[in-house]
Amino acid sequence: MQTQTAKLVQISERKAGAEADMKAMKARLHIVAELFRYTVDFFHQESFLQLMPVMLGKSVDPLGPDPGSSIVKIPEIEYQGEKLRLVTSMILHKQLAVKHFSRIFIMSPNIRLERSERIRTGKHLFEFTQADFELRDAKMDDVFAIVEKYYAGLSKHMKEHAREHFKVLGIEPFVFRVPFKRYTTHELIDKYGEDWELKASMQHEQPFWAVCHKREFYDREDPEREGHYLNYDLVYPLGFGEGLSGAEREHEFERIKLRIERDGLPLEAYSHYLSKAKEGFEPSAGAGIGMERLARFLTKAKHVS
Repeated sequence: MQTQTAKLVQISERKAGAEADMKAMKARLHIVAELFRYTVDFFHQESFLQLMPVMLGKSVDPLGPDPGSSIVKIPEIEYQGEKLRLVTSMILHKQLAVKHFSRIFIMSPNIRLERSERIRTGKHLFEFTQADFELRDAKMDDVFAIVEKYYAGLSKHMKEHAREHFKVLGIEPFVFRVPFKRYTTHELIDKYGEDWELKASMQHEQPFWAVCHKREFYDREDPEREGHYLNYDLVYPLGFGEGLSGAEREHEFERIKLRIERDGLPLEAYSHYLSKAKEGFEPSAGAGIGMERLARFLTKAKHVS
């Protein structure tokens, strides 16, 4: 009799646990829906033109050299004798588009084949979405102003439109307090060591900017300080890590060509992009907000999935 009762209790507990998990999942999905709605509305209100994402291209983001990258390969297909590569970010296409439109954004799906051990970080996916935006004739401070306005407004939006879903998760909507602190990566390395991101994130209660990363050829090198870069990450606090990356862009043909060569990349792989650069790019700056990472931070989920 006791054995039968124990079994019934276990079944009841499993059922209750499954129902609680389903309620939590539904709450998270409602929060994600509000996040996407807010994001699209925000960029429209800030006079950004929404463009459709590009999924295949002749010239795509190499995602390197970047010490933080763990890409195994960039998939490609062959069509009518031409090789097309999967677009891993819209950066090169944004540079083409911003020549004609002063403010653009794309809700851009990305596929990146990461090393399998990345699953343990809690923040990596094969498939994810970026709110990818670019501003013509802009500098780092212009991007910071837009981004901080976005996050400040997000707090208010979630309180007004998703508070009941946060209650299901047992948390309150996070209050972003702007302006966010700014550090150089050199300062962060001096304080926390080479693997500074997680350690610094754990020590903060608000997001912070990390400026100057050695990254891809399109991130502008400071013309007055060789080896320093006009790029930036926004790092979420409480151990959640990087959630946004961006930069001022290299826009002069000779500089772009030099950077590609310096990175050891084949010029022929970027022939289409370089031909457009030769015609002339406009100075610009932008960033990409990882939507799943932001949703993970907002809902305090263990994994981005």
